[in-house]
Amino acid sequence: MNLKDKINEDMKSAMKSGDKLRLETIRSIKALILEFEKSGSGKELTPDEELKMLNGAVKKRRDSIEQFTNAGRLELAQKEESELKILMSYMPKQLSEDEVDQEIKRIAEEIGAKGKADFPKLMPKAAQQLKGKADGRVVKAAVDKYLENN
Repeated sequence: MNLKDKINEDMKSAMKSGDKLRLETIRSIKALILEFEKSGSGKELTPDEELKMLNGAVKKRRDSIEQFTNAGRLELAQKEESELKILMSYMPKQLSEDEVDQEIKRIAEEIGAKGKADFPKLMPKAAQQLKGKADGRVVKAAVDKYLENN
């Protein structure tokens, strides 16, 4: 089942259950899908495009949480956190920090990255392979940590 079909099914169940926050969040994802379809590309969403779209929505929620927390608007931050949890249910399983560290080590050994000078080689490769499986900030921190220790 592709993302569009899953969203439609989940939207129906959220309507039936009366879960307003879930319904609102799912509608925001559906709006992103419709926006993509109306952009004139005339093609279906590929899994990569779905992931990119969801990553963008997740990033926006994380940024909002940070801004609301810094501004002392905890009720808005909590709402964004709830929406983030719903969005994460559509994302691939996220790797733990240990798993990210292991993947960075594997990728670094694969391409022969050893020191800080190899950051431009390692980071793009790691970002590409861990896309959607880990937050970009976590990947960057793991790459930095690996290159500092080797």
